[in-house]
Amino acid sequence: MDLKQKIESAWNDRSLLTDLDIVKAINDTIELLDSGELRVAQLQGSKWIVNEWIKKAVLLYFPINKMITLEAGPLEFHDKIPLKRNYAEKGIRVVPSAISRYGSFISSGCVLMPSYVNIGAYIGKGTMVDTWATVGSCAQIGENVHISGGVGIGGVLEPIQATPVIIEDNVFLGSRSIIVEGVIVRKEAVLGANVVLTASTKIIDVTKKVAVEIKGEIPERSVVIPGSIPKEFNAGTYNVPCALIIGKRKESTDKKTSLNQVLREHNLAV
Repeated sequence: MDLKQKIESAWNDRSLLTDLDIVKAINDTIELLDSGELRVAQLQGSKWIVNEWIKKAVLLYFPINKMITLEAGPLEFHDKIPLKRNYAEKGIRVVPSAISRYGSFISSGCVLMPSYVNIGAYIGKGTMVDTWATVGSCAQIGENVHISGGVGIGGVLEPIQATPVIIEDNVFLGSRSIIVEGVIVRKEAVLGANVVLTASTKIIDVTKKVAVEIKGEIPERSVVIPGSIPKEFNAGTYNVPCALIIGKRKESTDKKTSLNQVLREHNLAV
């Protein structure tokens, strides 16, 4: 509560950013984010609650830091935020060219192929972040998630009240899928390659005789593929992207194999 009060004070009065006690409060908050002791969003029952003051701390972290040159072996960077360190003691496998910024949390057992994890992000145990995937600022990723190559998970710092992208446990995200604007993908869902989910994307369940349309959330264990639907414009009718729920993962299928197998059962690309 003490940290929260100091962050809120500095948010409302930026002149306080020269106060050493305020600077310490901001740095302490980012350190707690980095260690996983604080999270930008937390699950309460079935609802995700955003800790807005922590997002404010992340935004305030930038003006209190100066641009510096950072070196990682032969690589050089010029930024305000240092890179995450000490992967071995954290139990994280990191392949060369994978980058995660200080202030992101990555659990033990995770694997980072050449990829990018931004400040404020949280990644649960056993998750794979595959090649050229991006985990945006404040995104919340559950345990045992497979983030395939080229996946784009959007970040969110502003507006402050906005919910970050949330991917729950045991989700499979197919290659080049994109999830942005606070979309929630519930546990054990499977997204095929090239699925694009935004806050306005129509998500259509076509598994029954009558299609059911939802927005902003993929239900648990759903199998999702990209689709298109006609839309009227002044210039005529054109097809616009949507996401189609075509089935459910089978609970009888072992989770370790069903991630890829469920897509093959529906003759879909991973």
